[in-house]
Amino acid sequence: MKETYTFTVNGIERTTDQDKPLLRYLRDDLHLHSVKDGCSEGACGTCTIIVDGRAVKSCVLTTKRAVGKNIITTEGLSDEEKEAFVYAFGSKGSVQCGFCIPGMVMAGKALIDRVPDPTEEEIKVALKGNICRCTGYKKIIEGIQLTAAILRGDAQIETNLEKGDAYGVGQHAFRLDVREKVLGYGEYPDDVEMDGMVYASAVRSKYPRARILDIHTEKAEALPGVLAVLTADDVPNNKVGHLQQDWDVMIAKGSITRCVGDAICLVVAETREILEKAKKLVKIDYEELKPVTSIAEAMAEDAPKVHSKGNLCQSRHVTRGDAKKALAESKYVVTQTYRTPFTEHAFLEPESAVAFPYKDGVKVLSSDQGVYDTRKEISIMLGWDPERVVVENKLVGGGFGGKEDVSTQHIAALAALKVNRPVKVTFSRQESINFHPKRHAMEGTFTLGCDENGVFTGLDCEIYFDTGAYASLCGPVLERACTHSVGPYCYQNTDIRGFGYYTNNPPAGAFRGFGVCQSEFALESNINLLAEKVGISPWEIRYRNAIEPGKVLPNGQIADCSTALKETLLAVKDAYESNPGRAGIACAMKNAGVGVGLPDKGRAKLVVHDGKVELYSAASDIGQGCATVFVQMVAETTGLGKEMIINKGANSEVAPDSGTTSGSRQTLITGEAVRMASADLNEDLKEAGGDLSKLEGKEYFAEFFDPTDKLGADVPNPKSHVAYGFATHVVILDDDGRVKEVYAAHDSGKVVNPISIQGQIEGGVLMGLGYALTEDFPLKNGVPQAKYGTLGLMRSTQIPDIHAIYVEKEELLPFAYGAKGIGEIATIPTAPAAQGAYYAMDHVLRTKLPMEDTYYSKKQKAVK
Repeated sequence: MKETYTFTVNGIERTTDQDKPLLRYLRDDLHLHSVKDGCSEGACGTCTIIVDGRAVKSCVLTTKRAVGKNIITTEGLSDEEKEAFVYAFGSKGSVQCGFCIPGMVMAGKALIDRVPDPTEEEIKVALKGNICRCTGYKKIIEGIQLTAAILRGDAQIETNLEKGDAYGVGQHAFRLDVREKVLGYGEYPDDVEMDGMVYASAVRSKYPRARILDIHTEKAEALPGVLAVLTADDVPNNKVGHLQQDWDVMIAKGSITRCVGDAICLVVAETREILEKAKKLVKIDYEELKPVTSIAEAMAEDAPKVHSKGNLCQSRHVTRGDAKKALAESKYVVTQTYRTPFTEHAFLEPESAVAFPYKDGVKVLSSDQGVYDTRKEISIMLGWDPERVVVENKLVGGGFGGKEDVSTQHIAALAALKVNRPVKVTFSRQESINFHPKRHAMEGTFTLGCDENGVFTGLDCEIYFDTGAYASLCGPVLERACTHSVGPYCYQNTDIRGFGYYTNNPPAGAFRGFGVCQSEFALESNINLLAEKVGISPWEIRYRNAIEPGKVLPNGQIADCSTALKETLLAVKDAYESNPGRAGIACAMKNAGVGVGLPDKGRAKLVVHDGKVELYSAASDIGQGCATVFVQMVAETTGLGKEMIINKGANSEVAPDSGTTSGSRQTLITGEAVRMASADLNEDLKEAGGDLSKLEGKEYFAEFFDPTDKLGADVPNPKSHVAYGFATHVVILDDDGRVKEVYAAHDSGKVVNPISIQGQIEGGVLMGLGYALTEDFPLKNGVPQAKYGTLGLMRSTQIPDIHAIYVEKEELLPFAYGAKGIGEIATIPTAPAAQGAYYAMDHVLRTKLPMEDTYYSKKQKAVK
C-alpha cells in the first residue's frame, strides 16, 4: 500500500501519494499558479509560501516533508490582506514584471504576522531570500511598509487610486496589471493550461564544440507516453536568428555544435515526468573538439571557424573630424585598456511558450519582447507566410534584452504541428542560463584628449566584443557601443573601430544599455584621469564639456531643445561635492528609438466597442509599464477615464506591428502613435458632444515615423536618433567601501508616470551596481559555471539609499507629450560612477569588471 501525505493548503486538507517538490504539487495538482517556478533551486524566492507561519521556498520542501503542516499561498490570503497588498504595491510602484511579486507578498505577510510594525531593516532581512531584478527592492519595501500600516489601521486605502480617477500624463497612475500580479492570478505562459496539452524539451549539447556522430533516440521513442522525438531532419528550414539567420534550430547529425545551449533533438511527451525520463534515454555520440573560448583565439589565423564564413561576426567604423591630429595636438592624453564580463539577465521568469494548431497555421502564447519578431523567426523556420503564425504575449516576467531572440517559441510551434496538440515548452533555470544571449564581454582600448582647460579634443578607441556562438543582435549592440563611446559631450574628432567575434561561448546579444554599459565604463573612467591631469574636479570637467541644446554631439547631431544633461549635473552637484574622497560621478546618454536610418515605426489602433475604447498595439510590456503609459496617453488626449479604455495587449493577429520593446523606444515611438490616434478620436468625440456611444464601431489608426540618417551619412549634421535621454549618477561610499548612497538624476523628457519612473531608475541603478561590483558569469572552456544563486545578484540587504531624481524642462520634444525612454539609460552611468568613487577613495584605477579589491569582492572571497 502506497504511503500518503496529508497537509493543509489555504484551509483545505489535502492528501497525495506522490513524494515530489511541494512547488510542483501546488502548481500541477492544485493549480495554484501564484506559486511561481523561477529556478527550482531555492535561489530566487518566486515560489515563497508560508508554512506554519514561516516564509519557505516551496521548491525545496517536498510533499513528504510537508505532512501535518499548514500552508498558505497568495490565494489563501484574507480579503482584507489582499486589498491591502494590492493597494500598497500599486500606490508605491512595487510592481514591474511581477513574476517575483507573489513570493514577495508572502515573505511580507510572514513578517507582518510576526511584527505588525516592521522597520525598513526588518523588511530587508525578511526579503533576503527573494530576488527582484526590476525594482531595486526599494518600492517593494515601501509597499510592505504601507501594507503593514493599513492592516494595523494606521493608513487607509484610497479606492479612487486604483480606479484611476486621475489618469492622464504626469499623474501618479496605478498600473493596469497590479492586481493580477500581486494576487498571482495573472497568466505567464507557464501558467497556461489547455485540454490535451503535452510537454516538450530539447536535449542539449554536452560540449561547446563537438561533432555529432550519431543520435540514438530509439529507447526514448519506445517509452510509453512519448509522442515524438524530433531532430534537424524534421525542421523545414533549420535556421533562426533575430537579424542574421545563423542559429541552428537543432544541430544535425554530422554537424558541429557551437555552444552548450545547442539543441540536438526535441522530445515531446504526455507529462513532464515522462519527458524527463525520455530525455535521459537519448544517447548522443560526440567527437569532442577544442572550443574557441576567447576573442584572441577567435582572431588567430589558424582558429577553427565557429561559422563557415569565419569568426568575425560584425564590425563598425565610426569617424568624424581628425582624431589622430586632434590627439597629437592635445595638452593631455589618457590611454587605458578596459575589460568587462559577460553578464546574465537573470530575469525572474525562465523562458516559456505554449503553441497549438490554429486556423491554417499555429498560435504561440509567448513571453518575449516583440510578437512580430517572434512571428517572423518562426515563419522563417517553417517556410511559411508570416500571417499563418499568430503570436500573443501573456505576461512577460522580465526581459532586459534577453527575450528578443526566440528560445522556446519556435520549438513549441514545431512540436505542436508535429503532434497536432497544444505543446508547452518551459526552460529550466540552468537551460535558460546556458541558452539565451548575455551582455557582451568587452575588451577595449580608449584614448581621450583635452586642452589645458579640460575641454575634450578627440577620442580614439578600439572595441572588441565576444558575441559567442551566434550573432543575435551583435551588429546593433556593437554599433551602439561605438556611437555612444563618445559620451554626451561636445567635441568633433573621433575614430572608433568595433569588432564582434564568434566564439564557442554562450551567445551574447541585447542587454539593458545595449553595448553602452561597456563603452561608457571605459570613457567615463578616462575622463576622471584627464580631470586629474588638468587639476579640476571630475564634476567640473563633465560640466565644461556637457552637451546642451543647439550644440553638436560628437556624431554630428544637433542637440534638441529637450536636452538637459547640464541640469542633471547641477542636480547632483551638492551630493558629489559634499562627499570628497568617497564619491564618484559619471554621465551617460542613450538613444530613444532604433534610429540610424532604419524604418522605426510606432503603430496603434483604437476601436470603439461596447461603449469603450479598445487600444491595440503590439508593444510588449516586459515590466517597464508601457501598457499603462499608452492608456494614460489616451486618457490625456480624450479626457476619458481609465475605466473607459481597455488595452488589449500584444497580439500579432489583431494589433498593428509596433516594433520590438528595445532601444527605450516604446514610450516615445509607439506612444506618439497612440497620441495621434487618440487625437483623431477626440475630434470625433467633440463632434458627438462627448457621447462615445455615437462612435460605436469606428476605428482610428495611426503610424508614427520620424526619419533618421543612416550611420556615416554624408550630411553636415546627421540625425542619428529621434531623441536621446541623458543622466548623471553619483555613487557615495562609506568608510568600509560599501556603497552608501546613489544619486541618479535623469533627463527623460516629460515624466508620464512618476511612480513608474522612480522604480525604473532604482532598478537600473541596482543592476548597474551589480555589474560593477558583484555579478560575474564564469566560464570554463565555454561552459557556464554559475547557477542562479551564484551569479552575484544583489539582494535586499545590500541596497544603498537610492535617490531617483528626474529633470523636466519646459522645452520638450513635440512627440508623445515630450516623453523619452528611461529603461536602458538607468543602468549605464552607475558602474563608472562606482569605479570613480573607489578611485577617489584609494587612487587605484580598476579597469576590469566586476571590480577587484572592494568591500564586495573581499566579502565574496570570504564566503567562498
